[in-house]
Amino acid sequence: MAAKPELSKHFQSRNPSAIRVAQIEFHKRTDRVEAVNTAIGNVSLPMHPAMQERMRNLGAEQSPFSNGIVKYSSTVGFQETNDAFLNIIASSGFDSSSLYSQITDGGSQAMELVILGVCGAAGVDEKPLLLIDAAYTNYKAMAERLGRKTISVTRTLSDDGRFAYPDFSEMEKIIKEHSPSAVIVIPYDNPTGNFYSQDAFIALSKLAVKHNMWIISDEAYRELYYTNDKVTSIWGITENEVVGISERRISIETASKVWNACGLRIGAIVTDNAEFNMRSIAENTANLCPNVIGQYIFGSLAHVAHTELQIWYKKQRGYYASMLVELTTKMKELMPKIIVSSPDASIYSVVDVRNLVDASFDASEFVLYCAQKGSVDIDGTKMTLLVSPLAEFYSIDDDKPNPGRTQMRIAYVESPVKMKLVPKLFSELLSQYLAK
Repeated sequence: MAAKPELSKHFQSRNPSAIRVAQIEFHKRTDRVEAVNTAIGNVSLPMHPAMQERMRNLGAEQSPFSNGIVKYSSTVGFQETNDAFLNIIASSGFDSSSLYSQITDGGSQAMELVILGVCGAAGVDEKPLLLIDAAYTNYKAMAERLGRKTISVTRTLSDDGRFAYPDFSEMEKIIKEHSPSAVIVIPYDNPTGNFYSQDAFIALSKLAVKHNMWIISDEAYRELYYTNDKVTSIWGITENEVVGISERRISIETASKVWNACGLRIGAIVTDNAEFNMRSIAENTANLCPNVIGQYIFGSLAHVAHTELQIWYKKQRGYYASMLVELTTKMKELMPKIIVSSPDASIYSVVDVRNLVDASFDASEFVLYCAQKGSVDIDGTKMTLLVSPLAEFYSIDDDKPNPGRTQMRIAYVESPVKMKLVPKLFSELLSQYLAK
């Protein structure tokens, strides 16, 4: 019998992402159970009206697709779509006139290109990417796919729900030891819901300049903040505030979250560095071009006035803020010892059950229990809850405790009616699991 071909070692080592595993396992169930899926940030709101209008009229006479022909765009993307991202940045009060934009297939491809553009060669330890844990898992996944090294500093979640900013002295020690090429910041943070004030952002930027690093800001959730602070962005930091900040700034943009268009798969890399922009486009010529229908739909935002965009942001904030506060409050009522991250930004909360469980508890196993077996009767309907375990969001040595062992992420992506069920589902499923 002929030998079978082998998979690559990379493929052999791959398992589903922590944000997808609960959904995958739930779909294997054969009993009749309804899931409230808060494991992945799959927004279930309508897109901006201008985008909806274009989607409804793809075949209309004024559409470039009216004749049924769908050709490649240039690799950089349609000018209109790039203008849409720059218009959005400007609508938050930042000068986008000297920025360069490149359209990508969602924020995930933007991450991949940025890692290729700033890190050391594949398979070597030089010029790693510096992450601030708990860090969005896709950055680690993309770096591993590309053979690039990551290093990290860890934030700690206190009992009052506050994630402490990274200790800058610790961060500087790690920077001196590993010489990272870039640091990733998510100002409206995924997964923690942490909000980086502009002052904190400036302090981090000074550190990046001091050690000659790129500063990469993932601004997927820009304008989604629920504090009394002002909107923050890498594009709000000036040379007067941080001498040397120019030409080392990159932001990752997306249609997914603020614009409720996860499945459109449109993102952008925006930078003030002309050479980075040129080389990134050159690298992406192998992918030919981004999704042209998605580009056309999102390009509608190039023509929306800033005042109208601000009304949209306010509406989005109002929608999420009430759910975040309500869920946080109810969780603590049902489980007084639970820790829920402060609802300051983005569309996520981290829950930590470390004060409710013993040393044998593993959030990943609890998540699998909920997806595979657990259920709660809600008015005659069997229901379960899908969340993301947080261990993969940390880069922790095997000989050190991983804070994610007792932590999970909840995404505010189901309807308000379903989100109201989350505290009861979580509380009862946890009680079931601990009792079994």
